[in-house]
Amino acid sequence: MEIDLNQDYKEQFIRTYQENITREGADNLLNWMQKTDFFTAPASSKFHCAFAQGLCLHSMMVYQTLMEKHFDSEKDNPESFAICGLLHDLCKAQFYKVSTRNVKNEQTGTWEKQPFYQVEDSFPYGHGEKSVFLIERFLRLKPAEATAIRWHMGGFDSAAKGGDFAISLAYEKYPLAVKLHLADLESTYIKEKHLRGPAV
Repeated sequence: MEIDLNQDYKEQFIRTYQENITREGADNLLNWMQKTDFFTAPASSKFHCAFAQGLCLHSMMVYQTLMEKHFDSEKDNPESFAICGLLHDLCKAQFYKVSTRNVKNEQTGTWEKQPFYQVEDSFPYGHGEKSVFLIERFLRLKPAEATAIRWHMGGFDSAAKGGDFAISLAYEKYPLAVKLHLADLESTYIKEKHLRGPAV
């Protein structure tokens, strides 16, 4: 998959989704996604892809990295890779809202209202586990897929910080979980580092 940064991300995402995810319930999930702000939301409030459509772009970047760096045609399932890459951050739909704050204009010395993204979690159910929950309302995940999405944050996950050994067991049992975590890391901290979008 080659992402065109000059073309509409939503259109590219939907095309990639429909070409690669055909499991029962996939159409209903996509229809639900289009009723949320998934395709207009940022991927973060101020870090990677913190701009409109950033979540959509980040999801495609992770999928692209997952396929380019980690897909083994003899061992891996392409639909599983598409599900994990494109949907791992579904939890961020309906998660951010645009608010304003006062920022001092260094040139004029006056305070001005500036828009910014603020977290407003209407369903505080965690991160990876929330994505799994939302996906499974529409289509069934395989154990490897659910585990990969659940633990895609790796050591950044609050449960992992608390010394939960489940993440080690997950990575040992399911290579897909390791691959998704690595793809998310590379996309977030290397590939997306200099991407800029429109202002809020």
